Amino acid sequence: MATRLQSSLRLIARQTGATLARTPVRNRPVAWATRVAFSTNAPHFAEPHGNVAFTAEKYPHMKRNNDFKKLSEEDVTYFKSILAPSSITQDSEDLETFNIDWLNKYRGQSKLVLKPSSTEQVSKILKYCNDHKLAVVPQGGNTGLVGGGVPVFDEIIVSMSNMNTIRSFDNVSGALVCDAGCILEVLDKYLEERGYLMPLDLGAKGSCHIGGNVSTNAGGLRLLRYGSLHGTVLGLEAVLPDGTILENLSTLRKDNTGYDLKHLFIGAEGTLGMVTGVSILAPKRSKAINVALLGMDTFDQVQAAFKRSKDELSEILSAFEFWDKAAIKLVKEHLVAGANDPLESLHNFYVLVETSGSNKDHDDEKLNAYLESLMVDEVVQDGVVAQDTTQIHNLWAIREGIPEACSKAGAVYKYDISMPVPVLYQAVEDMRAHLVQSDAYGDDKLFTSVIGYGHVGDGNLHLNVAAEKFTAKATGLIEPFIFEWTAGHSGSISAEHGLGVSKNNFLHYSKSASMIELMKRFKNMLDPNGIMNPYKYLPDK
Repeated sequence: MATRLQSSLRLIARQTGATLARTPVRNRPVAWATRVAFSTNAPHFAEPHGNVAFTAEKYPHMKRNNDFKKLSEEDVTYFKSILAPSSITQDSEDLETFNIDWLNKYRGQSKLVLKPSSTEQVSKILKYCNDHKLAVVPQGGNTGLVGGGVPVFDEIIVSMSNMNTIRSFDNVSGALVCDAGCILEVLDKYLEERGYLMPLDLGAKGSCHIGGNVSTNAGGLRLLRYGSLHGTVLGLEAVLPDGTILENLSTLRKDNTGYDLKHLFIGAEGTLGMVTGVSILAPKRSKAINVALLGMDTFDQVQAAFKRSKDELSEILSAFEFWDKAAIKLVKEHLVAGANDPLESLHNFYVLVETSGSNKDHDDEKLNAYLESLMVDEVVQDGVVAQDTTQIHNLWAIREGIPEACSKAGAVYKYDISMPVPVLYQAVEDMRAHLVQSDAYGDDKLFTSVIGYGHVGDGNLHLNVAAEKFTAKATGLIEPFIFEWTAGHSGSISAEHGLGVSKNNFLHYSKSASMIELMKRFKNMLDPNGIMNPYKYLPDK
């Protein structure tokens, strides 16, 4: 059973079973269910493909670049000469899986998917496409949220799904070298057997590719502890649009010889070239992991708990996640993971605190002292501490299930923004107030709910706005309001999801004109024909 925190006695049981005071702590049965998270091996689709409008129709200002050649049988014949028949997809029904994102929000019109199995094949594909001005979209697990991994028009999709080999692992340094198409969860399980772990963790880990993670600079649940991919990626192998292979799969922690070119491709969303290989530093897997789920009344209490966690947990703090009442209601309504909630009543805010260390007794003592102080000072109203691995997984399943639960609530507009922590939840409140003022929120209105959750540890809010369907009117009520709000609070319009086709024209809210101009220079230098993931990332107007 999970150990309950008692607000009435203000006591907490130690995970070893002992108490911190003379009065025993009460346990109660908890309906632990199997772990539920978005971890299938294929993107989730909520409705038939035919119901999804083409991206080009949703964004009528976008026009196909007539400089790009249209696919011909001659082109297909060439690709068949370098790839196995099973590595080429032309069937219209099979193509839909690659043309549509998992949110059913973006839909391309590609007539061809290529699945190379080596860097050399990628090089030949890109060189041919560049020579013939055929536009290309690199695609990983197709779990993105901004339309960056699916075509806008008829671009050729180059899927990395066949490049899924782990090339090497150094069990002394923790340096892992692998193909870009390796699934994140597969890599983590491989490392688990060797006492290590991947430095990033995402709800989509069962589908997303490490190359896609790198190309979007994915953040995730472990950034608080291990930092961003700009710090953990040691080297990359990438293919430029002209077919040139940049072979820099370094496993060195230190290398001050020239420009560190890998950073150009981390977060570039496939606009400068294709990442085909990744060298990444894997940290040791902690021997002692503790997870507590806490219920709170106000976001001020969430902040107070976070500040105190940095003071009292410091070196063992590995995650500090939060979500609001609207989020837990959706999880309870739509997912089995909702049965995992062990708290007796609904709370306005929930916090999941994770510690990871090497000494269980030491970690238990620190966590229990931290939680007891929260209870004594009435920062926390209720809470539980997981007692075993299954309970840890089930508490995490609540947090990781929120994106999927939101997607089942209708058409969900997802915004991934960062800002100073003190104003983090104000974005949710102000968005809700804005929609109410516009007479567009509530029963029988355009919008049904506004949900907030995310990573308090790095100031990253996931703002989800649920509507009956995706419409221009709905989009116009949210944008550019949310981007103006974010810029006005010194934030970023994209904390970890990227820009894709949904945010490229709002880049000026986060970057200066001179910075955007320099980005365009890089793009024009490396991809003068503009074939790599066109119509995205940089402003087109």
